[in-house]
Amino acid sequence: MNITVLGDGGWGTSLAIKLHNNGHAVRLWGAFPDYTIAFNTKRENVKFLPGVKIPDGIDITSDAERASAGAELFVVVVPSKHVRSVMKRFKEFDLLKAKIVSATKGIEEETLLRVSEVIRDVLGNVRLAVLSGPTIAFEVARSMPATIVSASKDVRLAKEVQSLFISDSFRVYASRDIVGVELGGSLKNIIAIASGVADGLRLGANSKAAILTRGMQEITRLGLRMGAKRETFSGLSCMGDLITTCMSKHSRNRWLGEEIGKGRMPKEIMGSTEMAIEGFVTTGSARSLGKKYRVDMPITEEIYEILYNNKDPKAAVKSLMTRTPKDEIY
Repeated sequence: MNITVLGDGGWGTSLAIKLHNNGHAVRLWGAFPDYTIAFNTKRENVKFLPGVKIPDGIDITSDAERASAGAELFVVVVPSKHVRSVMKRFKEFDLLKAKIVSATKGIEEETLLRVSEVIRDVLGNVRLAVLSGPTIAFEVARSMPATIVSASKDVRLAKEVQSLFISDSFRVYASRDIVGVELGGSLKNIIAIASGVADGLRLGANSKAAILTRGMQEITRLGLRMGAKRETFSGLSCMGDLITTCMSKHSRNRWLGEEIGKGRMPKEIMGSTEMAIEGFVTTGSARSLGKKYRVDMPITEEIYEILYNNKDPKAAVKSLMTRTPKDEIY
């Protein structure tokens, strides 16, 4: 199949390599011409995926028309805050004829739409699937075993995407719960920031276990209100992704929290990196969703206060520990 990957970050590059290795004709599109020229020359994504050789068969370009020519499927892997503008840029190339796979995790800040909803808001009723799960790009690009979920209300499309990506090092499961898969992949980044804060404060294993467990409760409560299936949250796209993102030294969201726990200011950290740290924006969006659906989300609330109002992380921990006693399941 002729496939175009939109987004030349670490994850987009990893997926392009996977698809190329599975025998597909792959183009990798990046927004910045100077970077794609250097990328093409060195055949290495020095900034976002250093040390990984890019196969010569992958066509790297910043030309939207060239990237779109003959594409039967587009894989969207740009930061969530840029999805709308990138989709508008490619809309003129009649993407209604192609299939779309969203591999971006996030919630649009202004509209509170999931990424798949943003794509459809711009392009119309395209055939669309979501690809999400515990997949650190550093490991996937090196063919370390990983698992992921292909989700779509269109069962045939979910299965087709499953067959496109699956390999002996990349196992793909299918799902119809696109809402749960997207929410799990997005909201777990907030819990990963909280986990990183605990690491930075050196609070120990007990604290991290509490953050993961209670974080799962928050995600599930909101997800159920928004129409997701409960069982999705105990699967790869939520629990699996949550574990990976909270534990991995390569997790950008966990790193952000750790740096905050060590005493750095959130906005200073965000200004010092070119990496997309989706959890920052998602925290604000999730807080708004919690209020909209009247869902109690105490960890999200405290991370919001830390990120947006510079609340002392130790004070946030105290706020969580001294809340009114509750039943564990409610």
